[in-house]
Amino acid sequence: MKIRKNIPVLLVVDMQNGFVEESELPVSGGREIIPVINRLMPLFPVVVASQDWHPPDHGSFYTRYPGAVPYDLGSLGGKPQVLWPVHCVQGTRGAAFIPEIKSEYFQAIIRKGMDPEVDSYSVFYDNHHQNPSGLKGYLLERGVKVVFLAGLAFDYCVRYSALDALEFTSEIYVIEDATRGVASSSMAETKKEFEEKGIRLIRAREVESIMAGIMSHLR
Repeated sequence: MKIRKNIPVLLVVDMQNGFVEESELPVSGGREIIPVINRLMPLFPVVVASQDWHPPDHGSFYTRYPGAVPYDLGSLGGKPQVLWPVHCVQGTRGAAFIPEIKSEYFQAIIRKGMDPEVDSYSVFYDNHHQNPSGLKGYLLERGVKVVFLAGLAFDYCVRYSALDALEFTSEIYVIEDATRGVASSSMAETKKEFEEKGIRLIRAREVESIMAGIMSHLR
């Protein structure tokens, strides 16, 4: 059977309780994007979700460092590291997907952040860019060459996932109203970097027409 090429994928990044509940690492407005993502997923032939899956003693947690407070800048593995509140610990409620997200559309789930000595923002690699998650191979095997991204957070895990997708495609869309960010300064940096790299910011209302054009070439 011939595998079709240039298939589009929607990457649903880290839509987990830990990023919308006050007790962990809430992203402001994170719950607002749930219905947007739920409306988008049925449009895509391939939908992949990522899941932060940290051990309790992960090196990015501020609790590992005496005297540190959340969002301090420290180091991990010789690289600068934001020290995050404890979040998305393996097997806890925080690590579970938000119940309102229609996870039945997920065809694959990529877990990341398991190594306590390196953080993992991107769905494709850890932050040292040494250990691939296997997602790139999975997508290429499925014939994916068009990547759309949604989820949390715009200026961290969505950002670095979009940048890593440039390894195998130049057609990358970040759905701006289907994501939210951590801080205005890093969001501005992210938008500037996306513009420089040719990663396109679009609105959810544009997805259907873009998808119609893509899918018409696959028939």
